[in-house]
Amino acid sequence: MDGVNIDRDDAAHLHEQVAAEIRRAIADGEAKPGERLPTARHLAAVMGVNTNTVLRALRALRDEGLLEMRPRRGIRVIGTPAESELRTKVAELIRLARQQGYTRAELHKMITNAP
Repeated sequence: MDGVNIDRDDAAHLHEQVAAEIRRAIADGEAKPGERLPTARHLAAVMGVNTNTVLRALRALRDEGLLEMRPRRGIRVIGTPAESELRTKVAELIRLARQQGYTRAELHKMITNAP
């Protein structure tokens, strides 16, 4: 990942900046689906941040559906930012449905019957 831009004076948290840099690398094709990323320790050294900061960013990207993290197998890119955006919207929809008292099955039925 070339040209890492971590700004300690920025109001954004460091882990958010790290996640944004990795997200940008995926969007720009520097890291493609199926490719392994360097270890969290290596990324931390390159970015000049703590390893725990990188791990927090990686977990967020995993939750977005961009990365897969497996012990002894490393970190792999599994999605694209477009897929990530869709997964985020789906998660928001599920949260909204829960708040409104709908079950996943009811939500699934609504989606299936939508025009």
